[in-house]
Amino acid sequence: MAANAIDQTRRMLSLVTYLRERPGAHVADVARAFGITEDELISDLDVLPMCGTSFRGGDLLDIDTDGDRIWWHNPDDVAAPLRLAADEATALLVAARAVSTLPGLRESDREALLRATAKLEAAAGEAAGASARLSVTFESEGGVFAEVDRAISERRRLWVRYYSPARDELTEREVDPIRLFAVGHTYMEAWCRLSEARRTFRLDRVAEIRILDEHAAPPELELRDLSEGLVQPSADDPEVVVEVGPGGRWVAEYYPHDRAEELADGGLRITLRTPAPASLRRLALRLGSDGRIVSPPELADSARSAAAAALAAYDGVE
Repeated sequence: MAANAIDQTRRMLSLVTYLRERPGAHVADVARAFGITEDELISDLDVLPMCGTSFRGGDLLDIDTDGDRIWWHNPDDVAAPLRLAADEATALLVAARAVSTLPGLRESDREALLRATAKLEAAAGEAAGASARLSVTFESEGGVFAEVDRAISERRRLWVRYYSPARDELTEREVDPIRLFAVGHTYMEAWCRLSEARRTFRLDRVAEIRILDEHAAPPELELRDLSEGLVQPSADDPEVVVEVGPGGRWVAEYYPHDRAEELADGGLRITLRTPAPASLRRLALRLGSDGRIVSPPELADSARSAAAAALAAYDGVE
């Protein structure tokens, strides 16, 4: 079972202390000490250099590895006591108070966060007063995240109502959560009991969620490699050709594709592969006059029919 987000944060904080005391530690030894795979450790090491003592991008951890050993090049530079500017203290206090209100947060974690917040308030002085006048309210995705994180921690099954844009419908299903991850949006990877297969759910598409009493028991699965992104088309997937005008060039930035050829009007002819070509009908409707599906012909016809039906719905509307 994959660690949840809070457990991973705890591990990475411990990893900083561990590496400081063991310069040149071997990757295999560190992974064994933390009870994780070497790939998981390398993933953590990819994140740590983006962390440090400044919210403004300086004083970051200079940690790297050659695949065998791990080196921390500036441990002394980031060991000095942290001094927060007023805006940094305000941002941190507001964020801490907001996180402490998340539903589903384990009570021990909530209490620890509140204790740390109280200490920070005492140290921040006048900045603490400014932060008290600010508040953050999480949208529904925050509550869903907390419920999934709790279910993973407690190894419990979830019931969800989920919106599928490809089919434009809401479905109800029970899932055994495996892990949370972020690739642009936040996702839950889970074993779906409806389809009896691994599925990925985008949290902002979860309309309703409930933790069940049943024990979650997903099968042993190798975690997907997300280094190349969430959508990784296969060479066996159907090929789709889309032509876009200058206003639709963004499609080449957001959709993995085989090639993008320049057109005389400043647009692009984009060739891509997808396991679910029908899902691109929504893209065609979104593009409007800025693009069209060229092939396969049946998909192009389907997109035109969907557009015609949408326009017909406006008949008689002033």
